[in-house]
Amino acid sequence: MVLLGKLNEQAIVDNLRKRFMANSIFTYIGPVLITVNPFKDMPYFTEKEMELYQGAAQYENPPHIYALADNMFSQCVIISGESGAGKTVQAKYIMGYIARISGGGQRLQHVKDVILQSNPLLESFGNSATVRNWNSSRFGKYVEIIFSRGGEPIGGKVSNFLLEKSRVVHQSQGERNFHIFYQLCAGADKNLKTNLGITTLDYYNYLNHSGCYTVDGIDDAKEFKQILVSDGIFNRNKNSTMLKNLAM
Repeated sequence: MVLLGKLNEQAIVDNLRKRFMANSIFTYIGPVLITVNPFKDMPYFTEKEMELYQGAAQYENPPHIYALADNMFSQCVIISGESGAGKTVQAKYIMGYIARISGGGQRLQHVKDVILQSNPLLESFGNSATVRNWNSSRFGKYVEIIFSRGGEPIGGKVSNFLLEKSRVVHQSQGERNFHIFYQLCAGADKNLKTNLGITTLDYYNYLNHSGCYTVDGIDDAKEFKQILVSDGIFNRNKNSTMLKNLAM
């Protein structure tokens, strides 16, 4: 982008549009990586691309989130943008890339799995469907991955902030509360619903006044089962306590 003849707002927009129409969603402005959300799966997030960008200089290959991830081990990456811009998806690609290239044995693989499996859990409790984005993050998070001297991940820490707590009691028309409430009602079997004393979604005042219960592209029952089987995140006792608190 810095090589443009005229560097103004219109030139930047035109260049981004031209690259987007050519299925190039990544663009550099110096060290900054701009991503335009294509709202579809792109073909260049495979093992082949991971190997291509591993250890390569930033400008050796076309702009890519993997190039950014490869240069960030001792640094911090800020992912920002408006709702629906693709921030959550790009964070997943960064974490997946780090897990792929860092190597390590069984113990280190467990660390990687826990970090990656934290994403659906955090999204269930912190994401919601809005009129602009069916999986909008309603909180900010800072993910810290701790590496050994050999460059292998040995732990991680996730800090969250600015959670939109008001969404629990009020949602705008056509929007939903946090995903977890709908996932619980859709994914719990008959025995679990009886034990927890839960019923259909339209019974609950905190869920029924927005007129939105389901969203295209979200399988609430499937997402609920994924949360329960996340190894290293919740054991059975913790699951039971969590579900009881949600049902209250």
